Amino acid sequence: MTDAQDPKSPQQPPESQKPDNETSKSATPPEKRPATDSGSASPAHEASQEPAQGSDYVEPASSSSAHPTAKPVAGTAEGSSGMPPNPDTLTRPAASSGAAAAGEAKSASQSASQPTSQSASQPTRSTQATTRGPAAEVASDSNPIGKPAPASREDVKAAGTGSAGGSIGGTDAVGSGADEAAGASRGTGQGAGGGGGEPPHQPAFGTTPRPGSPSSMGGQPSYLQAGDSPWSVLRRIMSARFRAWYDRAGQRITQRTLKIGISARIFHPEPGSKGLRSKTLQYLEESIAHWVMSRDVLVFMIPTVDTQGLLHPSHIRLHDYAKHLDGLVLQGGADVSPLTYSEVATRHEWQGDRMRDMYELELLHEFVEQGKPILGVCRGCQLINVAFGGTLHQDIATDLPEAIPHVTETYEHNRHTLTFPEGSSLAQMLGPVDVPIVNSIHHQSVKTLGRDLSVEAVCAEDGVVEAIRYRKAPFVMGLQWHPEFHRAGGPEFLDCTPVLDNFLRAARETRF
Repeated sequence: MTDAQDPKSPQQPPESQKPDNETSKSATPPEKRPATDSGSASPAHEASQEPAQGSDYVEPASSSSAHPTAKPVAGTAEGSSGMPPNPDTLTRPAASSGAAAAGEAKSASQSASQPTSQSASQPTRSTQATTRGPAAEVASDSNPIGKPAPASREDVKAAGTGSAGGSIGGTDAVGSGADEAAGASRGTGQGAGGGGGEPPHQPAFGTTPRPGSPSSMGGQPSYLQAGDSPWSVLRRIMSARFRAWYDRAGQRITQRTLKIGISARIFHPEPGSKGLRSKTLQYLEESIAHWVMSRDVLVFMIPTVDTQGLLHPSHIRLHDYAKHLDGLVLQGGADVSPLTYSEVATRHEWQGDRMRDMYELELLHEFVEQGKPILGVCRGCQLINVAFGGTLHQDIATDLPEAIPHVTETYEHNRHTLTFPEGSSLAQMLGPVDVPIVNSIHHQSVKTLGRDLSVEAVCAEDGVVEAIRYRKAPFVMGLQWHPEFHRAGGPEFLDCTPVLDNFLRAARETRF
């Protein structure tokens, strides 16, 4: 290595840092003398051992003799063609202020205009190295090419470099002539940008109103009409809110699943029996529940209530069921007790179920008072007639010997045809039917008609009442046959789905 490449020997300051009077004295660049193999330095390098007046470089406290070395190693800054010695191997003072850095950037641009021969013989040092901070950066074994040390927060503040700047101080690019001038100009611009100025590539916001904004149209949005006032806008908003509420209310009325209650059959304990037969059971016949559920409604069995029970007293009443359910189906079962319509049973086996009568009569009156629909099936039809003051034939075969058998061992397969009186609403529901055939599984029937009731259908063979309707309610109807068995019986049986649909339609209309 030559003396100029020795990191311990004092270096000659760059030409751009000499006073103007000295640079103007010699316009002719000094003669280039190549270094010899013996390691002797050129006269220009010997002259560089005495710093010129006005130089910012400080002579180190002690100097060492030059160490002759072999040729520069390829790949380093010194071994590259046209590259000056690494300026980071110098010992420099800290930058005094941001103004000094700007002045040195100016002198760097002046040095870029010198001839290329002067740059090759006397390589200049970048003036941006003064923005490195107070810490000296010297090449060492671990840092052979003098890589800049990381700058601390204080160094960044002293150099005036902000967040918008690039590399600290802009000294990463070291080259000859015009390269150094370009690096100095770039470092100065980044420092200025980091000091608070806006980067040139950043667009300015808020200067031009956004197209379509109220400010660009005089303060009124384009979607408003010309004559709109705050009151007219408020009126339209309230109207839209009311329509949305009305639509939601309509959907709730028309789309909410109906809840239909079915009265329970009661199995009373048998004397002397054990196990389940010794308990009171309340249950549903499966077919009636599935028939109602086939129209996509919820079915609930309504149990009996005991408000004065000794074991499990409750404040729940049948009125609460009528309030929360949308309709009532009275299913078939045991006979209606003659005591319920103020008669005495002519035979012991015809005493009926007095307890169930009282439970279903209370349930029926609660739904009638709530204005909700009721559909009675077989026993339910007879109970509706009794509820409004009518009476029953305790046994059809005994009271009407000329009548056909209405109950046989074939159970739901026993059948007969119907006839509809003039003006029957049931006939309108069912539509035109050639031969309406229904099953028959009952030995009791309507004897005297209750108040405000009308006959809707009779047996075509013997005139026994087969259907009734209460005229002072939206839908209170009783069918003496079992419509839930018709589909399983065969296609020849009357399709009673229209009756069920009318019952559920009334339930939806009267649910509030």
